[in-house]
Amino acid sequence: MTDLHNRKVPENLVIAVEFLKVLFFVYCFLVSIDLMGIAFKASRDTVQPILEHATANPFLGLVLGIVVTSIIQSSSSTTSIVVGLVSGGVLSLQNAIPVIMGANIGTTVTNTIVSFGYVGRKNEFERAFGASIVHDMFNIYATMILFPIELLTGLIYNTSVGLENVFEKMGGFDFISPLKIIVHPVAGMISEVVDNHIIVLVIAFVILFLSLKQIVDNMKGIVMEKIENILNKYLFRNVLISLFFGIILTAIVQSSSVTTSIIIPLVGAGILTVEQIFPYTLGANIGTTITAMLAAFTVSEHKDLAVSVALAHLIFNVFGITVIYPIKKIPIWTAKTIARYVSKSKKHFLLFLVIYILLHIVPIVFAFFD
Repeated sequence: MTDLHNRKVPENLVIAVEFLKVLFFVYCFLVSIDLMGIAFKASRDTVQPILEHATANPFLGLVLGIVVTSIIQSSSSTTSIVVGLVSGGVLSLQNAIPVIMGANIGTTVTNTIVSFGYVGRKNEFERAFGASIVHDMFNIYATMILFPIELLTGLIYNTSVGLENVFEKMGGFDFISPLKIIVHPVAGMISEVVDNHIIVLVIAFVILFLSLKQIVDNMKGIVMEKIENILNKYLFRNVLISLFFGIILTAIVQSSSVTTSIIIPLVGAGILTVEQIFPYTLGANIGTTITAMLAAFTVSEHKDLAVSVALAHLIFNVFGITVIYPIKKIPIWTAKTIARYVSKSKKHFLLFLVIYILLHIVPIVFAFFD
C-alpha cells in the first residue's frame, strides 16, 4: 500500500492531463471569441447602410473600415461585405480599397481586449499588451505609407485589376471552417438560449477572462517547458516558419483575430517574445484574405470586380510586409514602448483606454454627420 502511495505519477501522464486541460480552456477561449462575434455581428444591418453612403470619401472609407471591423471583429467579414457591395454595383473598387485598409486595423481590437485580462500583473500585462498591439502597429504603419501612395498612384487598384485576369475563369466553391464546426454549435446554443446580444457579450467576456487565466496558469506548470521547446524549436524557429504558420492557421480558422489572440497568452506567460510572434502576425494578415477570396469566387455577377477586391486585400498585406518588415524594429519598438507606458499604473491604463475608445467613437460621429 505504501509503495502505491509513494509511487510517482508518470511524467507523460501528467503532461497529457495538463495538455488536455489547456486544450479545454483554449476551446472555451475560442467559444468566447465566437460569442463576441455573434454579439457584434448583430449590428451589421445598421453598419452596412453607413458604409454604402460614406465610402465616396477615401479618408472616411478608411475610418469606417476601422469602425465596422471593430464592431463585428472580423476583417474577413468586412471584406466579404465589401465583395458583396462591389459585386452588387453599390461600391466601386477604388472606394473599396480604403475600407479594406481600415479593416486590417479594426480587426486587432480583440487582441487588445484579450491582453486586458492581465491588468494587475504588471510584467505579464506589459508583455501581453505589447504582443497585442504589435499587430496594430504593423497595420497602422503600413496604412500610413500605402494609403497616400494609393491615392496618388492607384498602385493597389491597378495591381489587383491586373492580377484579376489570372482568376478570371475560376469557378465558385465554398469552404467550411473546421473551427466553426467545432466551436459554433456551442456558441450558437448559448446565444439562442440567452437571446440578448448584450448579455451574450457579457458572457463572452467572462468566459474569455476565466479561460485565459486557466490557460496561463496551466502553461506556468509542467507543460510550460515542453510547449516552449516545441514552439521555439519548430513553429517559431525562424521567420519563414513563423510567417507560414500564421498564414496556414489563419486560412484554416478564417479569423486573424482568433489566430493572433490565441498567441497573446504565450507572450504574457513569457514563453514567446514580441519579436518572435511578429512574423506570425504578418502571416495572419495574409491568411485572413482567403475568406474574401472564396467569397469572391462564389458571386454570380461582377465576378471580376469581386475577385479584384479580394486581391486588393491580399496585395495590401503583401506590399505592407515588403515595406515594413525591413524596418520591423520601428513597429516592434513602438508596441513595446506603448506597452511599457500603459502598464506603469492604473492612471496610464485608463488614459490609454479613453484615447482608444475616442479613436473608435470619433470616426462614427464623422460617419453620421458626413
